[in-house]
Amino acid sequence: QVQLVESGGGLVQAGGSLKLSCAASGRTFSTAAMGWFRQAPGKEREFVAAITWSGGITFHADSVKGRFTISRDKGKNTMDLQMNSLKPEDSARYYCAAGPRSMATQPEYRYWGQGTQVTVSS
Repeated sequence: QVQLVESGGGLVQAGGSLKLSCAASGRTFSTAAMGWFRQAPGKEREFVAAITWSGGITFHADSVKGRFTISRDKGKNTMDLQMNSLKPEDSARYYCAAGPRSMATQPEYRYWGQGTQVTVSS
């Protein structure tokens, strides 16, 4: 079984930055990719960014390109999301995920964290 724990969320003013981290644990952690998704109240969960575990190939949603950067540390089994130039519309609960069942950009992962709240004030 894989456990995912997110950290780094909080309250920030528009234009500010936050860095989210996701730590993966489990007896034998292995995944083809990991991703970040977010969900705001009353909205569906949406893709933010993903990274292939082996090659480090990254994907970012159009809404965050140029502002957010995903990265991973294979040795530590961690994944980060550096978020810059935050906007109020970025406010949501952010979830990390591992074990994709289909494309890494789709919310069809085997394992999910509990999420961390990001609130951007205007």
